[in-house]
Amino acid sequence: MGAMTFAKQPLDDDALIRLPRVRSRDMLEFIRRGLVSVIDSSPINQSFEDFLLHLSFSRRLGELSVIQDRDFHEHQLAVLCLNTMVSSDLHFNMCRLNSSSMKNVDITATNKSAISPLISYSSQFWADHLVQTQCEETLTKAVEFVVYEKLLFWIDAMSILVKAHEVSAILEKALEYVLSSFPTIQLRG
Repeated sequence: MGAMTFAKQPLDDDALIRLPRVRSRDMLEFIRRGLVSVIDSSPINQSFEDFLLHLSFSRRLGELSVIQDRDFHEHQLAVLCLNTMVSSDLHFNMCRLNSSSMKNVDITATNKSAISPLISYSSQFWADHLVQTQCEETLTKAVEFVVYEKLLFWIDAMSILVKAHEVSAILEKALEYVLSSFPTIQLRG
């Protein structure tokens, strides 16, 4: 529930199952069935989100207060996004096109659907979740890998998603995280 609450957009089961501590699709199905009236595959109803994050919720249901732990969930979402970005899921020719000279506007919806919802989410929001976390060397190394090894694949995915205009702001957030976490870091070339 916490990841669903702090996610920037709704995450499907394929994304949520990759979160640490989610043990099975059955667990996700159990949660969704119990909450179908308030989550119903769309962003969580604002009044329900307010209820979950209200102080009285943790007082009455202390064992569920982990739902309110924003730092924990932002970290989990940052890990999910960066693991996705460094994986083979983000790769050259995401849409399996016959020609690299094809314009994005000419790419069919069928081809665009090759970009999974998790790649789409991760590409857009990895830095938003990252800047909400404590500095951690493993996260910084993942950022470095994305920037040095996956940058063009990520920019291509963002372009196909019609989000290329957001790339520089996302990179600025990532750089801010890296530099604030490790002020003596030496940036390569």
